[in-house]
Amino acid sequence: MSTFITIGYGDRAGYDRTDPVVRDEAHRADARLRDRGVVMGVAGTPTQVRNHDGAGVATTDGPFLRSDLPLAGFAVIEADTLEQAVALASRTPCAVAHGVVEVWPLQTTT
Repeated sequence: MSTFITIGYGDRAGYDRTDPVVRDEAHRADARLRDRGVVMGVAGTPTQVRNHDGAGVATTDGPFLRSDLPLAGFAVIEADTLEQAVALASRTPCAVAHGVVEVWPLQTTT
């Protein structure tokens, strides 16, 4: 099993223009992922952290990353392959409601 991090982007306008039947199924897909142990959550307000050259911590409120759609949430998915992780992510609300989901393989360091 490999670990994948998903990042979902989406906005209310895209969500609202998606057929409610499709949205409801996407929420059921999220519930099935949680039932299999996927850790997921809605993105809160971020804080940027810097400690350049180890000289002291500086924080800035707000995101560093910018995108056309707001960041909606994250999940940690265990899957056998990238294709399987993509298939799981493709049924979630951000993917079906005119948003996008990035699937990132988590490469551990030793």
